[in-house]
Amino acid sequence: MNVKHDLHKACLETISRKIQHLQKVLADLKESSANETKSTAGDKHETALAMLQIEQVNVNAQLHQLLEQKAVLHKIDPGLDTICVVNGSLVQTNHAKFYISVALGKITVDGEVVFCISIQSPIGKKIAGRAPGDTFELNNINYIIERLC
Repeated sequence: MNVKHDLHKACLETISRKIQHLQKVLADLKESSANETKSTAGDKHETALAMLQIEQVNVNAQLHQLLEQKAVLHKIDPGLDTICVVNGSLVQTNHAKFYISVALGKITVDGEVVFCISIQSPIGKKIAGRAPGDTFELNNINYIIERLC
């Protein structure tokens, strides 16, 4: 397998692990909420229940975002070769390597550090549509696209 396939697989595995973790957190929160409803501690009870509900809303939002990222990854063909930067491109610049996919940050695959970024991120917007040899600047750093892997 090539680096791009391994990287794509690592991204999917990372997101799947995060989804599983959040699903467990939600299950724990629901259990805590069910136990809290059995309590009759008055205002203290109401406050604890409200805090649990807020936490459930926050975790559900995070879970929804991860499910959206997973859907985006499933639409990417890691075998696709392109002549310009699009969603799914693996871009080697003079400063770093970027996988244009979803915002997962730094991932190391086969000893190689790659930054997984969204096409909607500031650097994703700067790099989209560019080809090897093109340059762009972000945060006073000049980047040169060396190649698309």
